[in-house]
Amino acid sequence: MLALTRRKGEALIINNNIEITVLDIKGDQVKIGIQAPREIPVYRKEVYLQIQDVNKEATSAGAVDELKNLFKK
Repeated sequence: MLALTRRKGEALIINNNIEITVLDIKGDQVKIGIQAPREIPVYRKEVYLQIQDVNKEATSAGAVDELKNLFKK
C-alpha cells in the first residue's frame, strides 16, 4: 500500500487518467473528489464487496442448476 500525505486542494494521479483530489477535511472525515473516465467504475469499498457477494451467489452451483431447469421447459 502506498501512503501519501495530501492537504486540502492537493491531488494525486493514477494511471494518467484518474485524479483524486482532497476537497475538504473536517475532524476525522476527509471529502475526496474522483475524476475518472466513465468506463472505469468507482465504488465505495463496502458497496464493491456487496456486489462481489451477489455475483458469487449468482454463480453458485445451485443458481446455475436453477437456470438450467428454466431453459429445459
